[in-house]
Amino acid sequence: MKNIFLTLTLLTCLQVFSQTDKYILLKPDRVFDGENMQTGWIVLLKNQKIEAAGPMNFKLPAGTEVIELKGMTLLPGLIEGHSHIFLHPYNETLWEDQVLKESRAERTARAVNHAKATLMAGFTTIRDLGTEGAYYDDAGLKKTIEKNIIPGPRMIIATRAIVAKGAYAPKAVDPDLHLPQGAAEVSSPDEMEFQVRDQIGKGADLIKVYADYGYGPNKETVPTLTVEEMKRAVLVANASGRTVVAHAQSAKGMMNAINAGVTTIEHGDHATLEVYQLMKERNIALCPTLAALEAYQEYFSGYKKGIDPETSALLEKRRSFQLALSAGVKIVMGGDVGVFSHGDNAREMELMANYGMKPIDVLRSATSVNADVFGYGDRIGRIKKGLYADLIAVQDDPSIDIKNIRKVQLVMKNGERYK
Repeated sequence: MKNIFLTLTLLTCLQVFSQTDKYILLKPDRVFDGENMQTGWIVLLKNQKIEAAGPMNFKLPAGTEVIELKGMTLLPGLIEGHSHIFLHPYNETLWEDQVLKESRAERTARAVNHAKATLMAGFTTIRDLGTEGAYYDDAGLKKTIEKNIIPGPRMIIATRAIVAKGAYAPKAVDPDLHLPQGAAEVSSPDEMEFQVRDQIGKGADLIKVYADYGYGPNKETVPTLTVEEMKRAVLVANASGRTVVAHAQSAKGMMNAINAGVTTIEHGDHATLEVYQLMKERNIALCPTLAALEAYQEYFSGYKKGIDPETSALLEKRRSFQLALSAGVKIVMGGDVGVFSHGDNAREMELMANYGMKPIDVLRSATSVNADVFGYGDRIGRIKKGLYADLIAVQDDPSIDIKNIRKVQLVMKNGERYK
């Protein structure tokens, strides 16, 4: 028996030592390292991680594969900050019909395609902020990607999101009908605590709450959850090392979420300078979701971009975004993709530049800023030794023209090439 054990141990050791490290050298024209544009840099990968980045002043390991990237910019894999991978554009199927009439099997099948389209577009990580009626299926999809069963981005998931009872949707015409909701409902701080703990147990990486919603007497946007309820969510989530993000469009809803201690505000359509100054003071970031509002205007108001003047809603969004910039609020890149097509994530980056953000700052938002705000800066978001080899190469220079971010020629995640 002892001899058999020694033989098995020896075979295992031989297998380990017979495995060789895989090295890849990337030689682009320029490197955006997540913070600044660099020239004269190369990037060396070892297995799943970045081994070196900078001027070529070292000897290459034997057997290194060299990839020439002439005319290209190498960047960290882009990070989508506000995604709904189980949704598809509302001009294809209305949100209510997706929640009520599409089977979970269909929605998961769509999500598989969405994941691949997102990765191929150069977005190697997504922060997915709610399954909108698909319960905890994002946790299963995340594991499926991690097992390399399907191609897709890294997923930072919020599972169901949390709303005040009676505030969300779908709504039944007959009040005696109780329709399935697009998020989990709570009615007290204690129910909030239970729901946060339950979602963490089901695989949530963060918690999303709705600080306001359009359920006022005339369907106007009004606060929903109380500050106390949201504070309980923050207390419980933070104790587990997780953060809370808040859907908030009104100034009052944003202020409530800020006072509750959330990490990011999603949307922020009608913010005031006072709100943004407080966000700046407390280091709370804004995820503006410019592309989602533009898509809504196209679907439901007949707006034709490039032909029609901007609607009042778009002008208000532009004002709010520019006010956030002038106030020095940290901006994370996230378009609320799912409202519009997955794979078209760069639409948000183009709008950020169009609304007045410098292209280099847009690139920072989609890489290092998102990584830091989301708590993943020690793993992704920069081209730096020891971080995961999540990298993309695009033709030309996106810091000069942000539209170049769409010219994706190479996509790598964990050192594996997908494109």
